[in-house]
Amino acid sequence: MRRLEGRHAIITGGGSGMGRASALRLAEEGAALMVVGRREDPLRETVRMVNEAGGTCIYHVADAGDEAGISGAIERCIRELGGLEIFFANAGNTDSVKPFLEQTVEQWEGMFRDNVVTAFVACKLAGRYMAEHGGGSIILNSSTGSLRARGGTEAYGASKAGVNHLTMTAACAFAGKGVRVNAILPGLTETGLTKPMFDWARKAGKEDRLGKLTPMQRPGYVEDMAGVVAFLASDDSAYVDGQLIPVDGGISATHPAGKFVY
Repeated sequence: MRRLEGRHAIITGGGSGMGRASALRLAEEGAALMVVGRREDPLRETVRMVNEAGGTCIYHVADAGDEAGISGAIERCIRELGGLEIFFANAGNTDSVKPFLEQTVEQWEGMFRDNVVTAFVACKLAGRYMAEHGGGSIILNSSTGSLRARGGTEAYGASKAGVNHLTMTAACAFAGKGVRVNAILPGLTETGLTKPMFDWARKAGKEDRLGKLTPMQRPGYVEDMAGVVAFLASDDSAYVDGQLIPVDGGISATHPAGKFVY
């Protein structure tokens, strides 16, 4: 399908993981896109992969939480690609595992900057342009760890819960402007951030246990997330706004306490 033909997208955190997979999927669907991140080499690799697959992709080095940097990315996307109708605010961070009473204010501030502020900057700057130029779709990256305790560290879960609230309030802020704001809530998925967990499981001979608490009986793949991003970017989701969409193999629908029994 070429549901995104003639549209233009920005993906933050586009140098790996869900960002790279989403770049490949959106390009396959016809979008011209820009990937944004802090490090140049991973972005160059994403651009190479997209362009070799027949897509159109450029990169821009910027911190997703820096207004000036993202403003510059948007201006360049409009100038060089021709517009902006899709923004996937994928950039974020996780936290080191420390006992609750040993965590610091600085750690919490860092989590909220990396996860909530980056999403706010995307909504503010991309939303402003879209509202003035016919609308568009903003997609935020949250986590199923935002829904219940122990889906990540306390700071991570709290910051992603902030992303959830921002999703709903931003959708309302753009009421009548044609700008939709939704969030995906990935479950356990191997990315650069979660790779140490997957590597530990492999080394311990427990890889087959990953994702076994989900009804789907497997962990997520970045391509699973990219498919939902493409849906939210397209007109197939034209009446979907302000929604939190778990992409987690069904784990958020359960009280996972042990192995499924049939």
